[in-house]
Amino acid sequence: MPKRVLQGVVVSDKQAKTVVVKVERTFLHPLLRKTVRRSKNYHAHDEANAKKVGDTVQIQECAPKSKLKRWEVVSDQA
Repeated sequence: MPKRVLQGVVVSDKQAKTVVVKVERTFLHPLLRKTVRRSKNYHAHDEANAKKVGDTVQIQECAPKSKLKRWEVVSDQA
């Protein structure tokens, strides 16, 4: 099964080799037919420690690296 890839914005880079990425998704409410926005934060591994707050990045699923980190940064989206 292929690994999932998500795109989001870095909201925190205070931890060593870790960034917190906010991923937003939009969907149509089944009853009200209104567009709804939901967001979720993911802890992702950043080996080079190069990503800063505000950067748009892609993250990919990986084997667990710590208690919270199940994702790793794949690339920048400039």
